[in-house]
Order: sequence, then C-alpha cells, then structure tokens
Amino acid sequence: MFRRRSAAMTVAAARRLTVGRVTLEVADGSVVGHRYRANFDAWHVDPELPLGVVADGMGDGEGSRLAATIATETLVELIRASWPVVGPRELRAAVAEAQIRVRRAGAALDELTGSTLTALLAEPDGEHCWIVQLGDSRAYRLRDGVLELVTVDHTMAWLGVLHGWWPANSPEAARARYQLLRYVGHPDKPEADLLAVPMRPGDTWLLCTDGVSDQLDYHRLRDLLVGQGPTEAVQALLGATLTEGGVDNATAAVLRVRSAS
Repeated sequence: MFRRRSAAMTVAAARRLTVGRVTLEVADGSVVGHRYRANFDAWHVDPELPLGVVADGMGDGEGSRLAATIATETLVELIRASWPVVGPRELRAAVAEAQIRVRRAGAALDELTGSTLTALLAEPDGEHCWIVQLGDSRAYRLRDGVLELVTVDHTMAWLGVLHGWWPANSPEAARARYQLLRYVGHPDKPEADLLAVPMRPGDTWLLCTDGVSDQLDYHRLRDLLVGQGPTEAVQALLGATLTEGGVDNATAAVLRVRSAS
C-alpha cells in the first residue's frame, strides 16, 4: 500500500524481515510540513521483500503527485515481478520503465511531471544491498558511529560545489539547489546510479527526501539515528524537521540491520 497525502505526521510501526544472514528492522513515515497544502512525496517499505523506496515529486501540482506515485509503484511492481533475481539488469529495466510511464503521464499535463527516486534493495542472501538513485533524495549509512552519505545529489548545486564554481553556502549554490540534472520524467530518460554495498549487522540505513536532509545537518541526523530504534528515529527526524520550520514535505525510512542468528 502506498501512503501519501496525510495532513499529520504518519509513522508506520517497525517491521522485521529476515533475508539470508540478516534481519532488517524497518520503519518509515512522512510529514507534510508547514509550507505545502499536501504531501507530494511517495514512499514504500515492502511487507515481504527487503525493499524501501522514497520519491519526491518536483513542484506542488498534479504532475508532482503523479510522478512520485508512478515512479514508486513502477519500481516496486517490477522488482516484485523479478524477485529473487535482482541485479543491474533488472534494476535498470525497472527504472527505464518508470521513466516511460512518468513521461507518458506528463504528456497529458501542461506542467512539469518529474520525481526523484531513491531505493534500497537487499539481495536474497543478505550479503549486499543495491542502492538506486535518481535526483536528490538521499541514502545514508550509519556504521560504528560514523554517518556516511552514500549517494550524490544529481543537482547543479552539487556539481558547482564539487568543481569549485561557488561556495556551498553561496546564493549561487542556493539557486542551483533546485536544478536537477537527473530525475524520473527527464526528457532524456537518464539512467540511475546503481551502487552495490555490503550489509553488516549493526548498520543503520536512512533513506530520505530533501525535506529531511535540507533542514537537518549532518550532526543532527547522526544524533537522531544513534541509539534509537527505527520507529523512534523516524519520529525524531520528522519532528525535528517541523521544529526547524517544516518548509518542505519530509519523508524518511530507517532500516536497522541485525544478525539473523
């Protein structure tokens, strides 16, 4: 079931799923915030597969809503259809189909129809997970007390800071923050980044839209993830975005990796 458009904070109770040598404890949630009239994020944590997805529609119109929903539903549908066979070929095919469906939906609308897409899918043996990334929703890993940003933002701001075109806190970087170079619905149908990352018991993963990462800095994110269960962490993260102003829809999924034995 795909959850969206709640006027209040929505946090699902943590669920457990064993895959190979690990057990994943997962919670997810979203909050509209104080700026937008509705929630244009879409998200999904699968009840049967080791899969979490977050998507952030671009803008605040029907195209935004459709793009995020279609991107999420398509990825989930095709991963379910191919499971337990997962890998670059299947994931790239799923993203390509999401691009087609979002572009098709946008053709009937006179507005931007696009969405970010970030997902984590564990392999059946639990040894590795795949990260799928388009846009600026993020995947973080907390390991041994160190929080790492595993993905990169597909934005002009990220590119400009990387190449030294402007300082990260400059007005130029702020304006470029919303210029996405890759997203679902882009006319050139760009491919997603695919990252294969080892899974280790004790790791905590955070998937989030920029409503979380833009409002909470690195240290705040780490402090809210350390020492809390997934449900408590999601509640704390979303509550903190409201305290910081709630200037965007904010969505988070937290996955704690434990040994299955």
